[in-house]
Amino acid sequence: MAGRNLVGPEAGALDLGVVFRALADEHRRSVMTQLAADRSDGERGCNSFGLPVSKQTQTHHVRVLREAGLIDETDYGNRKGIRLRRADIEKSFPGLLTLLGAESPGGTAPR
Repeated sequence: MAGRNLVGPEAGALDLGVVFRALADEHRRSVMTQLAADRSDGERGCNSFGLPVSKQTQTHHVRVLREAGLIDETDYGNRKGIRLRRADIEKSFPGLLTLLGAESPGGTAPR
C-alpha cells in the first residue's frame, strides 16, 4: 500500500537552531538515538520506540522531528512510518548522528 509522504524541509534548508530545539526534548532525542543506532535505516512505526507518553504526544514528537528535517514520515492512513534522513543530516551536520548514537538509553552521553 502506497503512502502519502509528509514533507519536511529540503536538505539544504536544515537549520541548526531548529534541530537543536527538536533534540532538546528527551523523548525526541530517544527516538533519534534509536534511529541513529540502527544502520539499516529501515522504516519504523511511531509506536516502536517505547515512549512513555500518549499517542497524541508521540504524534507531536514525530511532527517536530519531521519539521526539523531529521526524519521522513509516510502516512499510510491507519499508521505512519518514519525513516531517518541520515544522508541529509550527515551532510548538514557531520558527526551529529555519531554523538546521538553514543548517547545512552537514559539520555546522557557517556563520560
